[in-house]
Amino acid sequence: MAVRQARVAAVGARLVEASKKSVSIIIPTLNEAAHLNQTLETLFKNIDQSKVEIIVADGGSHDSTIAIAETFPCQITSSESGRARQMNQAQLLANGQWLLFLHADSGLPGNWLTEIEGTRAWGFFPVKLSGRHWFFRIIEFAMCRRSAITHIATGDQGLFFKKSFFDQLTGFPNIPIMEDIAISKEARRLSKPEIASMPIMTSSRRWDKNGIGKTVLLMWWMRLAYWLGTNPERLHRLYYSDHCR
Repeated sequence: MAVRQARVAAVGARLVEASKKSVSIIIPTLNEAAHLNQTLETLFKNIDQSKVEIIVADGGSHDSTIAIAETFPCQITSSESGRARQMNQAQLLANGQWLLFLHADSGLPGNWLTEIEGTRAWGFFPVKLSGRHWFFRIIEFAMCRRSAITHIATGDQGLFFKKSFFDQLTGFPNIPIMEDIAISKEARRLSKPEIASMPIMTSSRRWDKNGIGKTVLLMWWMRLAYWLGTNPERLHRLYYSDHCR
């Protein structure tokens, strides 16, 4: 009887181990139908599904975001809107040793998996914007330089965490905006981040829609206001009264 129980336990352990992944990619969405299909299609063409899983964390989309996600072999979670809330809920389902939080309009470099697996606790990617305007090259440089010096990254840079380290941080702070800044500040207190060698490609749609100069000034003003202690609820209202997610 004891031998039989030991065999059952061993089989169970192997099944649990087999279900584990190296990386869980979590994509928060809210009305991302225009970008999600291309992002998922590219990911599934290039990942090994025995090592990588994808979780779409939706916040109540009323376009075809969910329908698009359902055409791919990924997990889908639904919650009230709010990136922090969506990502925290999705990570509860994650089987990966690593968590990678990827925006729906972003694309990973070819060596992303090797970069993440070689990291101690957490990190992020340099960023490259999709727009061709020459000023985007200056914005990229400024974003990458700032994050390298301050060890604070934005969600556009593909934040990634070892699952055990993310648990130690107790997830993203439940605030409606600046959750990426907040978790970076907490993470850097415990461990120096690793910065990947190749950039993540992210959409320049915010700058394209609202104007490059206006968007740069707004984003810097918001970071300053947050640093000075302005309530994230107020910043959220100001930002999304004029910008799309």
